[in-house]
Amino acid sequence: MTAMSETKKAALSGKYAAYPEYKDSGVEWLGDVPTSWDIVKIKHLSQVKRGASPRPIDDPKFFDDEGEYAWVRIADVSASDTYLTKTTQKMSALGSSLSVKLEPNELFLSIAGTVGKPCINLIKACIHDGFVYFPELKIPNKFLFYVFAGEQAYKGLGKMGTQLNLNTDTVGDIKVTLPFEPKDIQKIVDFLDHETAKIDTLIEKQQRLIELLKEKRQAVISHAVTKGLNPDAPMKDSGVEWLGEVPEHWDLTPLKYLCNFKGGGTPTKDNINYWTNGTIPWVSPKDMKSFWINKTQDYVTELAVKESSTNIIFEGSLMMVVRSGILQRTIPIAINTVPVTMNQDMKALLFNNKMLTEYAAYFIIGNIPQLLLEWSKEGATVESIEHEYLANSYFPVPPKEEQEKIICTIMSQLELFDNLETQAQQAIKLMQERRTALISAAVTGKIDVRNWIAPTTSSDTNEVQQEATA
Repeated sequence: MTAMSETKKAALSGKYAAYPEYKDSGVEWLGDVPTSWDIVKIKHLSQVKRGASPRPIDDPKFFDDEGEYAWVRIADVSASDTYLTKTTQKMSALGSSLSVKLEPNELFLSIAGTVGKPCINLIKACIHDGFVYFPELKIPNKFLFYVFAGEQAYKGLGKMGTQLNLNTDTVGDIKVTLPFEPKDIQKIVDFLDHETAKIDTLIEKQQRLIELLKEKRQAVISHAVTKGLNPDAPMKDSGVEWLGEVPEHWDLTPLKYLCNFKGGGTPTKDNINYWTNGTIPWVSPKDMKSFWINKTQDYVTELAVKESSTNIIFEGSLMMVVRSGILQRTIPIAINTVPVTMNQDMKALLFNNKMLTEYAAYFIIGNIPQLLLEWSKEGATVESIEHEYLANSYFPVPPKEEQEKIICTIMSQLELFDNLETQAQQAIKLMQERRTALISAAVTGKIDVRNWIAPTTSSDTNEVQQEATA
């Protein structure tokens, strides 16, 4: 949505007024601006300077946990909202002397990684050469922050392919438009602070809803695969402390009696005949992002299967990552719907007729924290699932017909949760678009907020939500 179309929408709704007269700015992202507003390049508002890094940047002498200045990485800015309040590292006196020091409340902009993201530091910080800053800014830094946050200022600027390319010159040459009166600039900042805070609150509520849905999803799965669907079923002690009681008519069986295990391998990359024009999916941990797998990022040839350590894993197998740093927090699993091969960091479980593959998958998904502890070797330096612990762990085994009912119930519940999560994600997307459009409209004068007065109550929150989700 362009800034001008946002203005028309606002005018139609009667929520915001437009200025009486406009002029053509001659700048793509600005469009028509109020006649009384000035158009100026950022470099005429301040010098644009680049950060600096001590070299080599990984030298420990440049860092000190008790240092006065925080060390800002792109990841710190990517994870922050408007303000930077903390980082993961601090600089030593030597390190900060070789970087660029920013005192609190200075605006800086990323020109690498998450390109074009603005941030204002609330702590003493050092920035590297992946950032630019504005040491002599003649206007409130929050106004220029919003110019960048509106995402339109980069339109047609510094493009190299599809990657936005920014440096001190390209940023300095960006044209912005400003009200003549300083008080009107501050009024725009105050307006956007208030309106974006309302939208951000609504976004946070939707994000929290998504987290609650994920927790509920886990709880529903865990209860179904460990307690069954009949709340009145007689129970018995499973003998497994974390599992507690299970229905009396269920068996408890070590996993090694329910399935066969098959390992994977990686054909050498030195033999191009193993990888060129391959047709057999080769699964690695990076492919384990969905419950069902029928395609992968890499494929191997039949020759690779014949001559290397990798194996064919027939469809309907439960594939599991057994060696990866990700095992600190989750257990990636998936079921293949086509024959595949896989790498050495994975294991395939081929279940016999006592257990359905989908049931085993849901048992794992519903009890990840407990199984991570049970299957990992205490004190191990490498995150891995130990085969001995895996093979000897007990799985509850309902009758086959009951397994099918549990699977159907879980799938039905998950579909409901998925629909609710999709709705929440769509609401977040719409509100983010609303936020960006509103910022762009305000900093380019498409809406007139000179007479805006901050409400004394939060009664207009519902209006924002309705507009954002319309």
